[in-house]
Formats: sequence, C-alpha cells, structure tokens
Amino acid sequence: MKLWGGRFSKSTDKSVDDFNSSIRFDQRMYRQDITGSIAHAKMLGRQGIIEKSESDLIVKTLGEILDDIENGKVEFLIDAEDIHMNVETILISRIGDTGKRLHTGRSRNDQVALDVRMYLRDEADELNEMLDEILETILNVSEENIETIMPGYTHLQKAQPITLAHHFMAYYEMFKRDKERLCDWRKRVNVMPLGSGALAGTTYPLDREFVASELGFDSVTKNSLDGVSDRDFVCEMAFVLSVIMMHLSRFSEEIILWSSNEFGFVDLDDAYSTGSSIMPQKKNPDVAELARGKAGRVFGDLMGLLTVMKGLPLAYNKDMQEDKEQIFDALDTVKMCLPVFCGMLKTMKIRKENMLNGAKGGFTNATDVADYLVKKGLPFRDAHGVVGRMVAYCLDKDMALDELTIEEYKTFSEIFEEDVYEAISLKTCVNLRTVTGGPAFETVKKVIEGYKK
Repeated sequence: MKLWGGRFSKSTDKSVDDFNSSIRFDQRMYRQDITGSIAHAKMLGRQGIIEKSESDLIVKTLGEILDDIENGKVEFLIDAEDIHMNVETILISRIGDTGKRLHTGRSRNDQVALDVRMYLRDEADELNEMLDEILETILNVSEENIETIMPGYTHLQKAQPITLAHHFMAYYEMFKRDKERLCDWRKRVNVMPLGSGALAGTTYPLDREFVASELGFDSVTKNSLDGVSDRDFVCEMAFVLSVIMMHLSRFSEEIILWSSNEFGFVDLDDAYSTGSSIMPQKKNPDVAELARGKAGRVFGDLMGLLTVMKGLPLAYNKDMQEDKEQIFDALDTVKMCLPVFCGMLKTMKIRKENMLNGAKGGFTNATDVADYLVKKGLPFRDAHGVVGRMVAYCLDKDMALDELTIEEYKTFSEIFEEDVYEAISLKTCVNLRTVTGGPAFETVKKVIEGYKK
C-alpha cells in the first residue's frame, strides 16, 4: 500500500506507476531532501509537535540513510514514486511508526518546492566557480595579447583594427554579467517555501524561521499558494543558463572561423580537436561546434519550462513534475560545456602574425584616414566621401591605403601630408583609441589589471 493509499480500493496499474514515477530523475536531490527533512524534524521536536525523543531518532536515522545512499547501499523503488516518498518509506521501514511522524505539518508540495530550491542553489554555487574559471582564463589570454593586433568586424566584414585582448575582453564582460545574473537570481531562490503545506499552510505551530535558518535561507515565503506553485525561479535559472550558452555559442562560432584555413588566426590543441574518418588532413573544432549546438538544447529547455507553466491554475499541478528533467538537463549541459570550452581556450595557440596580416587587409584603417582629414579641418561627411573614393581607387589598383604615394594622396585632397603614414599605421590606429572602453594597449591593460585585482 502506498503512503497515500488509504482512500483507494485498489492498487495503481503498473503502467501508471511507471508513468507517474519521477525517481529516475529526481533521485539526484536525495541530499537536499534528507537535509530538509532533518531540519523539519528538529523543528517538530523543538515545537513539541512530536516528542523530542522521536525527533532525535528521526534525525539520527535520516543521517544514516544519507550515508547509506552515498555508499551505494540503497536501491530506490519505482512504485514509491519520487525521492521524497522513497526516503520516507526507508525511514519507516527502519524505525516504524516514529518515522510516520516526520511528515507532520508538511506536504509533498512544499517539500518538493524546498528540494528544488536547495538543489538549484547548490548547483548555482558550482556554476559560479566554473564562470570564475572562464573569466580567469579570458583574463590570462588577454594579458598575453594586449599588443596582438587583429581585424575587428561588423557584418563579418573587416572594419577597424583592434587587439585580441580587446576582443577577448568583450567576452569577459558578457560572462561577468552572466555571473552577476546568477548572483542576483540567488537572492530570489533563497526564500524557503516549507510550511506552505499543500496550498493553505497548516494548523500546527511550525517555526518556519528556525527551519529557514537551519537550511541557510534568507527568509520564508509570505503566501502559501505561491510557495507551492511558484516555479519562476526555475524558469529564471533556465534563462540565465540560456544566456550563458548564447555567449558560449557566439564565442564558439568565432573560434570555429578563426581555426579555419581561410582565417588561420588560431591553432586548436590536438587534445581539444578531432579528425575525420575519411580525410586524414582534417582537424575539426568539435568542442566549439558541440558547444554551439548544445545552446539550442538549453534554449529548448527554457521554452519547455515556460510552456509547462503558462496555463496552470493555482496551486500545485502534476504538470510541474516536468520542471525537473528540463532544468536538470540545462544545468548538466552548461556544466559539461564550460570546463571543456575553458580547456580549449587555455591550450589553443594564437597565430599573431596571421592576425596582424588580417588587419592589414580590408582597409581597416580607412576610418583613421577620414579622422586624419577631420583633424586637419575637413568636415567628417566630406572626409568620408574622400576616403570612399580612395578605397575605390585602391580596389581598382589592388593595393592598400598605406601603399599609396603622397602624390596619389594629394590627388584626392591637398590636405594630406607625409604624416599621414604614421597616422594610419595599425599600431597608431589602435593606440589613439584611448577612450574608456577602447582598444588602445594601455586602456585595455588598465581594464585587465583592474579586473585581476
């Protein structure tokens, strides 16, 4: 007989047991479930809701069950449905009627809400450490490449010269915001729902604040309906994970391009590449490609969660069981991608000469020619037209702007002098951009040093 089976005259069909059961995926929350139950049992004893001796026995036995699970001595049962009922069933089998007193003053509804919050909170702490590692890796690569000039792009067309450090630090900003989002999310998840009961609280004199303190929560939920039916913290976590994967995917796309023969900006380490089953020359950027591909999977998890929740009336509905597989999958995916992506960045070789040569092509210093004219007194729109005609001329002659003779320069504008060559050298183009947030060597260096502190 199931723990809830008193009202029923027959057992559920085996196919319904299999369909209804969530133990195959929610068993990963065993530690949070037992920790929450221990805090609840302590509170029941403190409040005199059950005898102190019973509370102590329950706490002691739950600790033993936790040890047995972690030592592989426990086999969970499908027909016990979920991790909560499995733990309670084991508890009752060991201490009899005393174990049945554990569930006093709570429901599976507020119990599962508690477990999910605690589990995601713990996972977020691990994720935070992974984001720290990728931020540190980006800083280190950037610090080594402050003077590595490369082309910057818009529309995937060469635009202006920048540095690899400047480019990488753009991703630093993105992942830093991801970390901030995760920390901000933690404030909202760290509110304890236990004590909400099934939907309307309980008549027992629970000390919710004591349980919250025991479990490291900042506060307790203020509405019992919301306490059991809220899953926006799950959706928000999935959104944060999706943004992380979006940033990883964009970064991956660039690594894939840069490692191609056409770009040749980086060489990926053999340990982070694969080959072809038929073409012996191939070296494929599979780590970056898989990270890019797995982004869609995490986006799908977010959409799945939003779709599950969008039509549910208050309070708890069984549909909400579907939140776990999707958020677990999203978490597992991101936690798989971040370390291997980080390893790829740490080990890849930067081909600085190819990056510099890439910046020399595509007229990346054209804007600086226009700026040169503006500084000499020509209105910007007129300067823009002059340089546009110069680029057309250079395309026709298959040459670069800095390859024009001063006589050729003067055919476009008498303003040009010999100092134009220094003004439009790639190093000058980069280093004159000292505005906050710009790519000048010293500007980027200060940003890196500030973040390292």
